[in-house]
Amino acid sequence: MSLEEKINEDLKTAMRAKDDIALRGIRAIKSAILLVKTDGSGQGLDETREVQLLQKLVKTRQESLDIFTKNDRAELAQKEMEEIEVIKRYLPAMIEGAELEAILKQIVAETGAVSAKDMGKVMGAANKQLAGKADGRAISDIVKTLLA
Repeated sequence: MSLEEKINEDLKTAMRAKDDIALRGIRAIKSAILLVKTDGSGQGLDETREVQLLQKLVKTRQESLDIFTKNDRAELAQKEMEEIEVIKRYLPAMIEGAELEAILKQIVAETGAVSAKDMGKVMGAANKQLAGKADGRAISDIVKTLLA
């Protein structure tokens, strides 16, 4: 089942349940899918692009959440958090913590990186291997620590 089909089914379920939080998040995803499908690029929405789309939606909401929190807008921050949780349901499980660090240590060894000057080389390989599976900021932080 494609993401679009799953979203359509979940939208119907949320409507029947009158779940406003889920409806907001699912409608945001459906809107983003529609925009990608009609952008004129002629590219289909494969699994990789679906994950990128969902990550982009989470990232924009996370940025808004940070701004709302900083400006003491608790009601708006709460809505953003709720939407992030709904969107994250459709993302694959992310690699974190010790597992991510072990993978990055292996990448550092494979690339032969020894100092912070080699960070670009490591990040390129890491982003290629971990695309959609780990948070870019977490990857960067761990690589900085490993190369320090």
